[in-house]
Amino acid sequence: MKRRDFITMLGGAAAAWPFTAQAQPPDRNRVRRIGVLTYSSENDPEGQAYIAAFREGLQGLGWTEGGNIRIDIRWTSGEVGPMQTFAKELVGLQPDVFLAISTPAVKAAQHETRTVPIVFTQVTDPVAQGLVESLERPGGNITGITIFEPEIGGKWLQVLKEIAPTTARAAVIFNPSTAPYYRLYMRSIEAAAVALGVKVLEVPVHSRAEIETAIAMLAREPGGGVIAMSDLFPVVHRDLIIALTARYRLPAVYFLRSLVTDGGLISYGVDLNDMQRRAATFVDRILKLAKPADLPVELPTKFELVINQTTAKTLGLDIPLTLLTRADEVIE
Repeated sequence: MKRRDFITMLGGAAAAWPFTAQAQPPDRNRVRRIGVLTYSSENDPEGQAYIAAFREGLQGLGWTEGGNIRIDIRWTSGEVGPMQTFAKELVGLQPDVFLAISTPAVKAAQHETRTVPIVFTQVTDPVAQGLVESLERPGGNITGITIFEPEIGGKWLQVLKEIAPTTARAAVIFNPSTAPYYRLYMRSIEAAAVALGVKVLEVPVHSRAEIETAIAMLAREPGGGVIAMSDLFPVVHRDLIIALTARYRLPAVYFLRSLVTDGGLISYGVDLNDMQRRAATFVDRILKLAKPADLPVELPTKFELVINQTTAKTLGLDIPLTLLTRADEVIE
């Protein structure tokens, strides 16, 4: 081969290399996989609303299911046992990022992987639970949005006393297995109890039978009230708690709007749909190669007070005007 022909051929090959590289689809165009583990049941409207809010948040950031992302969801219906199995199954699908909704869900995910990025929501005090090193610098493969606001426990008791002034004893219902963080809420509840002159009772429950026993015992004396702690257990068994408090004519305060729309008296808590939409921002940044260790854990920013006026009338309660004017929603 003549030297001139060789140089011409070499130059042509060099010119072709960039086009060969450009012909490869960029990595950012591949379909990304998101694993979601949630405590809700698939037929729970509230659980479906959380997922819808998450999808809405993703879509607003340019991620479309069936387009550039795939979402694999596992519903656990409030049972802690299946969470580990489902977490293992989801990690086996090799997701790009994992969304864990609730404390048991993120702990199950953490047990299965220390490399797949995990975004959590509806988790109380992730530092105390060993999920992150600090809120500012999570330090591992986990970050997200905490549901915990230190003073909210006291506010539950305050609104309970405000809507039912004769409340003298408040039973705080929770499951220690799903709410190992319960003492974090009890501190502010107990502080408010002193100021309000209310006796607070810690009532750990593990089953529907124990819920029935606890509420029946509370109703034996007048002046009883119920606080359903921020815990997935009261959510799963809300039908029973709402039915029993109605039967025994006990005022009860909840932490989720859905428990009031289902017939509960009053709720004050974090807007969880807003939290799920915000979680999409974490997922978006991680899919764009941000590291969870560098993404600070965020605090709740949006709270809502919801009152069921029909339930109040059934219980013979007159809702104070000051409470009505502060409510974000009044259900009639």
